Amino acid sequence: VGFATRQVAAFTKPTTIIELNGDKVTVKTQSTFKNTEITFKLGEEFDETTADDRHVKSLVTLDGGKLVHVQKWDGKETSLVRELKDGKLIL
Repeated sequence: VGFATRQVAAFTKPTTIIELNGDKVTVKTQSTFKNTEITFKLGEEFDETTADDRHVKSLVTLDGGKLVHVQKWDGKETSLVRELKDGKLIL
């Protein structure tokens, strides 16, 4: 990710919407910088293009009330953990 992109992203305050429809979960992230949306089934790997245009293999699981999102690409790995605490989404 380039320097300018990191600087802009650092100042955005995105809104995240998580919806459950049957056995599918949709996570929408909306900001003035970029909007993304992914739909997946818990525990099933899927292809994802990230907000910074990486093409990754993703797997999202539920662990103790937390959504754990693992992204793998080019021998690298990152994890995002989302948790609802006191009515606020903690990432």
